[in-house]
Amino acid sequence: MCVLGKDKLKELIDKYKCIYPYDYNLLDGDSYVLTVNEETTLNYLEHKNLISYEIVFTPPNYVAHLTAKSKYGRLGLSFLNAAKVHSGFVGRLALELVNLSNNRCPITIKRGDPFIHIEFETREGEPSPYVGQYQFQCLTDEELRMYVSILKKVFPNYDELAKIWFKNRAGT
Repeated sequence: MCVLGKDKLKELIDKYKCIYPYDYNLLDGDSYVLTVNEETTLNYLEHKNLISYEIVFTPPNYVAHLTAKSKYGRLGLSFLNAAKVHSGFVGRLALELVNLSNNRCPITIKRGDPFIHIEFETREGEPSPYVGQYQFQCLTDEELRMYVSILKKVFPNYDELAKIWFKNRAGT
């Protein structure tokens, strides 16, 4: 496996909309820096789920990993969720956070602030796309239609996968 550099990540974004919408200025060397959908403040020991502003699609031959911006770690913000985005996942990411600041002060994350790095890595072997209940998380119908057209092109077994994806989506 290898981490994609800026030029390869830009190609992936252009080809698959793996980050949508995206801002070229948030391409950061070997990653893209995601932002949050809305401003939020976490009080000391408070846990919240923040939703990414950007939609993430991890194409079949890739996996993605998340790492926090050190700015927030230094403030005492802790990320609770696993740092992996499965191959085939499409949706906004839920970022699970807790404020553990030593000085017990609130931490505010503003909409549009660079927040968390996402790195795409190549993977080997047969595609095994994500089929969990969070597929298409927080997408509008229009966004969903846009990604369905992409998924039909990249997954030869799209019809089989769609039955699972949409059954699970109906349950959430």
